[in-house]
Formats: sequence, structure tokens, C-alpha cells
Amino acid sequence: MSASDAEKTARGLTRRQAVKLAAAAGLAAAGGLAAPRLWGEKTGAEVFVAKAAGYDADLVGLLRRGLAELGVKPAEIAGKQVLVKPNLVEPHAGAGHINVHPRMVRAVAEAFLALGAGTVVVGEGAGHRRDAYLVLEESGLAEVLAEDRLAFYDLNSGPVARRPNAGGWSKLGDLWLPGRLLAADIVVSLAKMKTHHWAGVTLAMKNLFGVMPGVVYGWPKNVLHFAGIEPSILDVNATVHPDFAIIDGIVGMDGDGPIMGDPVASGVVVMGRSAVAVDATACRVMGIDPAKVGYLQTADGRLGTIQAARIEQRGESPAVVRRDYALLDYVPAQRNLRLAS
Repeated sequence: MSASDAEKTARGLTRRQAVKLAAAAGLAAAGGLAAPRLWGEKTGAEVFVAKAAGYDADLVGLLRRGLAELGVKPAEIAGKQVLVKPNLVEPHAGAGHINVHPRMVRAVAEAFLALGAGTVVVGEGAGHRRDAYLVLEESGLAEVLAEDRLAFYDLNSGPVARRPNAGGWSKLGDLWLPGRLLAADIVVSLAKMKTHHWAGVTLAMKNLFGVMPGVVYGWPKNVLHFAGIEPSILDVNATVHPDFAIIDGIVGMDGDGPIMGDPVASGVVVMGRSAVAVDATACRVMGIDPAKVGYLQTADGRLGTIQAARIEQRGESPAVVRRDYALLDYVPAQRNLRLAS
């Protein structure tokens, strides 16, 4: 696809997105990342942590309470198109600790619809399998989406548009993003709480690899891997800048994540507006020091904050719900990540 053809797919952007992209282009042209402008005017962040004993809990009520704690009011959501990007990695039936649970996807959709969202759609570009609908079927999400009449979009294919790389940590140059993603007013990164054998952890920030179209970046997003996983995580987050980050930690995964690890019944949901602060809090829940996770350390002060003193914790204290995830000493990315007691 030529640049001119790709640019045609970007029509229909909201004014908010146009302003955001213009600001990103200005930063890239300036040749640097001025932290206050890229991050925003706030010097801190709010993160809500809630206990949830299982997927049969009142997840909609939990999420609505969390959104209220974050200061989200109906006027902010009313009439907007919300794109929920869940973590769907592999089509493993019965292995619920690999993918975001279908009931969590349903609850997120219902929570935003209850606040007046015009539409809620689900989009994902699975990293390991080209057949997105096989992943949907095996994960159990297809049935939920059909019952709730929620549209699903395979972000690995379809129209794409070129956007300036607002980060510049990698050598990727401009980024190609799905037109469906760019058309959304609100983007929600709905991640699973997991360890990762290359990045240390995979949470809301790493989850955004799934918005990068496979038709451009390959399977499993090989172009991003070749450009460097950590700098690519930073670039994608700086450019896409999700509006909300929600982590399904009701059942997570430790050890050899993000696919081959073991289930961990953590019984928590972590959410906020800042993916950086949400990931840092989730790390603390997992018994991991976010300052020892390379991309989170780099993001601190540039894309958000990982500093506990600058994160206003709502709901449960991370220390109270902490459950140390198993880390593998023979995996370099997981070595020495443990949070001090």
C-alpha cells in the first residue's frame, strides 16, 4: 500500500485525535521528547486496585466504581466510540490464564456503555496466529461477542495509515496503524497480568503490540522484535497513547510467560488512565520492582510515572493484595526483578 493510499484511510479522525497527532508530529520534528508536553500537565497519576475473587464477581460494578474513582463522568464518554483491545495471544481452549477472560471483555464493554458510549467495539491483532477468528473461538470470546452484539475487528488486516513516531526510541520510523484504531475516540488497553520471557512483564503497555497490523509488522510482530522489543513498546505507547489501561489479574500467569507459564489466582483488577502508572502498580502487586523493568524505567518521567509517591492509589493498597509471581533466574529479562519486602 502506498503512503497516499494509506493516508486516505485516516479520514474521519476526531478533532481530539487530530490535535494529539499534530502535537506528536511537532515533538518528533523538534528532535526530542520534552517530558511535560508528551506526558501532559499532570505530575502524578491515579490508579484503582480492586479485589475480585473470580470471573463470576460483579465485574461491571467493580469497573464502574473504578472509573468513578478515576474521575470519569458520563459527559466524557457519552456518544464516543470506544475500542477495547484485549490481550488474545493463542487459541488455547481451557487455558484461561493466557488470554483476557471473555467475561472481563464483556464487563468493560458494559461499563462504558452504561456511561453512555455510542458504540463499543473489540479489536485485536493476535501475535502468533493469523486466523483471528480461531483465537476468538478457542478463547471463548466469540460466543460472548455474539451474545452481546459487539463487533470485532482483526487489527492485523484491513486499512492502515501512516502516523509520525512520537517516541523515537527505536529505528522504526513512522508507524502504520489500523484505520479502525484511529477512528476510535477512546482506546482501552485491556491486558492480562503476566510475566514475559523477553520483556520481564507484559501488561497494558506491551499489550499494544497487538494494535500493530500484521500485514505490515508480520507474525509475531517480527519487525517490532527486530527493532527491539523495549524501544518498540515505548514508541507504540507514545504514538497510540491509550486513554485507559485495565489489567485482568483475577487469574494471571507467572514463570515462562506470556504463553507457557503457570496460572496465578491473584484476584485483582488494576486500572487507570496512565498505562505507565497502571503497569507500575501491577508490577508491585506481582512482587516486581517496576524500576527494574527496562521499558518502565525509561518511560518514567517521559510517558508517565512509575514512582509510588506520585501515584495516587485508589481502592486496595498494592502491598495488601501483593502476591509474588514466580520469576525464572535462567531468563535474563526476569532476573533480579523482585521487589524488596
